[in-house]
Amino acid sequence: MQTLTTSAHLEPDTTARVSRFAPTVDDEGFVSLRIGGAQLDISFIARPGTADTLRAIARAAEEAATILDRITDTAAEGAA
Repeated sequence: MQTLTTSAHLEPDTTARVSRFAPTVDDEGFVSLRIGGAQLDISFIARPGTADTLRAIARAAEEAATILDRITDTAAEGAA
């Protein structure tokens, strides 16, 4: 991955879109994974051979979601 560091807060209305760009004579094609909202979009450009990297990102996102679920459950139990 080329270096760029940024941060953005996910909101309930954050969207995710996948777009396929077919191969051409000059290019092997790629997939764009775009995550965004009203003011900011982050786009990951994935070329052939990077599917495992996208899978690793998906696993990390699933792990983060599980942790958020636990935080929510713990907060709800404390409020009871």
